[in-house]
Amino acid sequence: MKQLLLVFIGGGVGSALRFGVGKWLKVPSGAFPISTFGVNLLGCFIIGFLMGWGFKNQALNENQSLLLTTGFCGGFTTFSAFAAENQLFLKNGDYVPFLIYTLASLIIGVLAVIFGLFISKQL
Repeated sequence: MKQLLLVFIGGGVGSALRFGVGKWLKVPSGAFPISTFGVNLLGCFIIGFLMGWGFKNQALNENQSLLLTTGFCGGFTTFSAFAAENQLFLKNGDYVPFLIYTLASLIIGVLAVIFGLFISKQL
C-alpha cells in the first residue's frame, strides 16, 4: 500500500508540473507541440540520470525509485498526448511535422536517457 501511495504522489506532482508547463508555453493547436516534446525529453533525461545515479551510488532505495521514476517521471511525461498530437498532424496532412516529431521524440528521447546516465556517472 505504501508503494502505491508513493507512485500516486509522484505521479500527481509530475502531472501537475506537466500541466503547468503546458499552460506556461501555450502552444496553439496545430503548431509543433513543443511542450509535450520538451517534457518528454526532460523526463527521459531525468529518468536516465536517476537510474544511473541511483545505481552508481546506491542512493535510491526501492521506495524512492518508485516515487521518482515510476511516479514523477511517469506522470510528467506523456505518451498519450504524443500520440494524439501525431494523430492531428496526420489528420491535417502535415506529414513532415509528423515525421520530425515522431523521429525526434524517439531518437532524442533515447539519447536523453543515455545522456542522463552519462552525466550521473560523471558526478
